[in-house]
Amino acid sequence: METYARELIPRLAAEGVDTVAFVNRQTAGDDLGAGEQVVVPVDASDRVQWVRGEQLMLPGLAARAGCDVVHSLASTGPLRGRFRRVTTVHDLLYRVLPDAHAGLRARGMAVLVPAAARRSHRVLCDSRQTADDLLAHTAVARDRVEVVPLGIAAPTAPGTDAAQLRARLGLGSRRVVLTTGGTRAHKNVARLAAAVEGLPDDDVVLVVTGYPTPQDAALAGRARVVRTPLLPRADLDGLYGLAEVVVAPSLAEGFGLPVLEAMVRGVPVACSAGGALGEVAGDAAATFDPLDVASIREAVAALLGDPARREALAVAGRARAATYTWERTAALTVAAYARALAA
Repeated sequence: METYARELIPRLAAEGVDTVAFVNRQTAGDDLGAGEQVVVPVDASDRVQWVRGEQLMLPGLAARAGCDVVHSLASTGPLRGRFRRVTTVHDLLYRVLPDAHAGLRARGMAVLVPAAARRSHRVLCDSRQTADDLLAHTAVARDRVEVVPLGIAAPTAPGTDAAQLRARLGLGSRRVVLTTGGTRAHKNVARLAAAVEGLPDDDVVLVVTGYPTPQDAALAGRARVVRTPLLPRADLDGLYGLAEVVVAPSLAEGFGLPVLEAMVRGVPVACSAGGALGEVAGDAAATFDPLDVASIREAVAALLGDPARREALAVAGRARAATYTWERTAALTVAAYARALAA
């Protein structure tokens, strides 16, 4: 969602939109490409403050700023205000895969997401899958829901040197299979780790990036898994350069940016069949059943053992990624603003 915000906001100006970015205390002062910035005095890490800021503070701040449209970028939004409301709903994981969220957050999402969808003049979804989930599990009107895919941009700077990364992460000369995005339950990383450990080639290592979660316990002690924390962009770019295959084994997603991040860099992808990942990947990735360790292992082994297939998917992936641009995302978003204003 942060990537979405940082990529979309500056491109709205190119579409002729005057923007005001309402930001939390931690983001205050960051150059987001908006024409104006207003700080909402909340701590981004405190969900209660987040909700209070969005529901109680934002309507007045937006009114004073003269906003015609308030676009909420993170699945929830203000339920009142004398402006048009547009909300981007990124996924319905709290509903379709409850293990992805827990406790108070899950209960909060179950209230706030449907309420924001019902009260918005337009609801934007990253994928057809998310739109279908939204319509199935909320009372939002179908004619107010639009699919606005996210985009991807090629890296503009070189990644960290391969030898440096190999030494720092203890990869040695092993072949790298990469998965990004952390280890929350829906990311299905434990099955991927089991699949890699069962490969006949013992010179393969799975690198798992992303913020820590309780699911990391399932990776502890696995000799063929290297777990990294969140990485600087240069290090992540370097890892994409090292990887022979990027794997996205999620049980459910709202879109699938890691798939496009790999494709735009020419790295072959293997991902879960169906759902949003299959929608984003099209025929430019190898696919598997994410619930079947043997199916995951077969797809990864087939790519590792077939350089020609890897090259074909690299070419197809670049072509697929080229159809997902942030400029297109911005243009479709501005069209949705116009429909909201005309409602």
